[in-house]
This record gives sequence, structure tokens and C-alpha cells, in this order.
Amino acid sequence: MPRNRLLSALLLYPVSRLYGMGVAVRNKLFDQGIFFKQQEFKVPVVVVGNIAMGGTGKTPHVEYIIEALRDRYNIGVLSRGYKRSTKGFVLATPQSRPEDIGDESYQVYRKFGPGITVAVCEKRVDGINRMLEINPKIDLILLDDAFQHRYVKPTVSIVLTEHNRPVFKDSLLPYGRLREPRGALNRADIVIVTKCPPDMKPMQYRIFEENLNLFPFQKLYFSKYNYGHLVPVFPDDVENVPSFDTMEPGTSLLAVTGVANPKPFVRYLRRRKAKVKLKRFGDHHNFTSSDMSEIEKEFNELPGPGKFIVTTEKDAVRLFNSPYFPHALKSAIFYVPIKVGFIDRSHEAPLEKAIEKTIRDSRLFK
Repeated sequence: MPRNRLLSALLLYPVSRLYGMGVAVRNKLFDQGIFFKQQEFKVPVVVVGNIAMGGTGKTPHVEYIIEALRDRYNIGVLSRGYKRSTKGFVLATPQSRPEDIGDESYQVYRKFGPGITVAVCEKRVDGINRMLEINPKIDLILLDDAFQHRYVKPTVSIVLTEHNRPVFKDSLLPYGRLREPRGALNRADIVIVTKCPPDMKPMQYRIFEENLNLFPFQKLYFSKYNYGHLVPVFPDDVENVPSFDTMEPGTSLLAVTGVANPKPFVRYLRRRKAKVKLKRFGDHHNFTSSDMSEIEKEFNELPGPGKFIVTTEKDAVRLFNSPYFPHALKSAIFYVPIKVGFIDRSHEAPLEKAIEKTIRDSRLFK
């Protein structure tokens, strides 16, 4: 082990052990109803979360569930609204901006509202009660990134783990990226391995099955990203939308990302004919005026007669609403939409069927 990694292990591993003990005590108190009480609701509550820090693809999976179930349920989506400038309960409206409700909630509302109710609130119990008061027709609550928020008793718990960074190869914070010990997966009804390569081999499935070691009642799914055609970030400023399939080999792309793990997105771009340069910012980055100047400078320095800026759908939300985005670049920036697809394993029912079965079973045993 390199000297710096050894030093890091000596310093951080004991802290991770203490952190794990604190998490274990907290979970035990919730399980036994001592000091910490869980609130149960009359409507089913589906929690989508993870036990690792970083991007496992929660928002695309939330969107998949909404798309699959919105014809059968009046859905309410609640998150804390990470990095928003507001406090307390805020209901999404056509006038909402990313800084009001967070970029992920804004993206969900822009796609599905007003057909669904979207809100943000740090205290999820209060948020659910407010949503049900505002819209009594809601009959399914979807909680985004709330697996550790145990004050709400979920009807269905869905935990995501990334294919390239699975929980069984990780450690607790701060030595690793895990918010909870791997044993926390025992609380999940459904586990999804996300961002899988579409050509996974049977041996790879078995490695995950053996290492995750789920109970018989738990369902295991493997999902992948399906990338769509380029979409203008500023459609009113674009006459012709480029296509990856018709790009010249000398075309240059400036990939601008502000997500936790841009590697799958960059890998996808680099499979195209164009040359790709990455401009990476931190997760949920709020783009400043100086950031925009850097982006414009790097774009202008790209070689070749054809060049474009390509970003993720989540980043497009923030860039579109930024007052600093250069007008000269509005016709050159596009985002790549993604949708979740599931790798077909014939013995598994579709995810939405598993969710509905868990909801039905929970009602039978009440």
C-alpha cells in the first residue's frame, strides 16, 4: 500500500469505526421505537435512496417510476431540495426556479408537472402532511433520497448501488463513501445495481448476487442508461440540432458536467466520432460568472470547424436558468437526455410490478 494511502487508513479507519457505531445505535433506536419514532401514512410511501455518497442515478430512477405508475396513481414527489436557497416546505409551481426547489426537483416538475405534485421539505413527515393537505387526491408518495431519513416508515424501500462502485467494495465514511454499513441493505425491499454495461455476462450477475447476499424476499434488478438524441438547452436560439450519427470525425465537443460521477456520460461521448474535452465542476455546482467565462474561453479554443458544448440533463437545468450564460454560446449548447432501462432477466417482473406487489402485501399484513 502506498505511504499516503497507509497514512489515510491509519487516520480515517478508526473514525469510520466510531461513525459506524453511531449509525448502528441510531438505527437500533429507530427499530425499537426508543427516542426516535417512525410515522406511518395511509397512502403508500416509496423511498428511493442509497447507502453511498455520490451519484447512483436516483433522479432517472425516480423518473422511471413516475412514468411507469402515473396512469395508476396520483403521485406526490418529495425531496429535501438539495442546495436550494429556500427553507422549509416549498411546493413546485410553474414559476419555480432551481434555486427555489433544487435542480433535481425542478427537472422532475418540468418533465411531469402539473400532472404530479412536487415539493421539497427538510422534514419529510411535515412535507408529506402538507402535500396531502394541499392535494388530498395523492395516493402514492415518492421520497427521493430518503433511505436514511427514518422518521417516515416506508411501504417500499428501493436502494441503488452503482455497478462500478458497489457497496461491497466500499467502506464507511470518512474512510470510504458509505453512509451506513452494508447491513443496512437488509431494510430494502428492492436493490438496483445501476449504470450497468448492457453486455453483462452471467458471471458478473452471480458476483453481485453472491456479494450482496440478499434475503429471498428482496428483489434484485440491474439497470442501464439509454441515451437519447441531443436536445438544445436554449431551443429558441437553435435552428439545426446536430446528431452524433452525422458528426464529422474532426468535430470537437466540450463536455460540461456538474454531477457526482460524470464517467458514464463522458464514456458515452467518447464512443462518438468527435473529440471530447471535459470541463468538470462539482456535484450540484452553481455556475458563476467566472465559470461561464472559463467555459466560453475553452469552447473558443476548441479545434476544428464544427464544435459544440454538450452537457447532462441535470446540468442543463442550471445552465438554462443562469443569468451569466453567454448569449453567443446559446446556439451551441445541447444536453443528452437519459432514461433508465432494465437488463432483461426473464425471472424478474418489471420494477413497477414489484413495487405494486410490495404495496399490496403491506396492506394484507396490516
